[in-house]
Amino acid sequence: MGNLIPNQKGMTSLEVAEVTGKQHAHVMRDIRNLLSQGASKSNFGLGSYTDANGQERPLFNLSPKGCLILASGYDVVLREKIIDRLEILESGKQKVPQTFSEALQLAADQAKQIEEQQKVIEQKDEKITKLQPKADFADAAFITDDKVDIGMAAKILKLGFGRNTLFQKLRQVGVFFSNRNEPKQRFVNAGYFEMKEKFIERNSHPGFVVTKILVTQKGLAYINHLFGGNPSDGKIAAIE
Repeated sequence: MGNLIPNQKGMTSLEVAEVTGKQHAHVMRDIRNLLSQGASKSNFGLGSYTDANGQERPLFNLSPKGCLILASGYDVVLREKIIDRLEILESGKQKVPQTFSEALQLAADQAKQIEEQQKVIEQKDEKITKLQPKADFADAAFITDDKVDIGMAAKILKLGFGRNTLFQKLRQVGVFFSNRNEPKQRFVNAGYFEMKEKFIERNSHPGFVVTKILVTQKGLAYINHLFGGNPSDGKIAAIE
């Protein structure tokens, strides 16, 4: 993840996306919908961060009240996750052990927590390594900087199947969420996909956000590596 403006009092929309497992684009959409319905802008400050491609992207800095307002529109599980994170942020300091036995127990608990976190990190790294193409291929595979939608990606790569099948395969290998046709945030951060948003304003009706998934040149190289496309236009280099 790129550089972002820290939010000491509440959470950023990126943090909300991480905690809830939602796409950042959808969290942004939800906040914009709240603002269009009259929510105070003082609880949702517009900021920015720098993504993996070095591009500046918008985010919202939520006050604690803003976090609760946003959470009120989510289901019970997501509300609980947001409130849990707020409690952690508000508690701030960890309890200082008062006795030697408490210090030993704290050290043991921290060691166990670090060990468990390391296992999770190793498992995630192993999964990502299996999915990620060679860096030199991903970085130098394409001549053009164009971005395309999923259907066009299948045609360009000559995968032998179309848009819907490509969506299905991306869900199956874990690049997209298993229950919807959207890339997981880490693949967006890696520069494989972009989520383009457009806020549609309507007279006398709440506005809404339209989101379109685009595949970058790096993403095309990635998909080609995963599913063995056979392009003939000379844009894609062979995998060594």
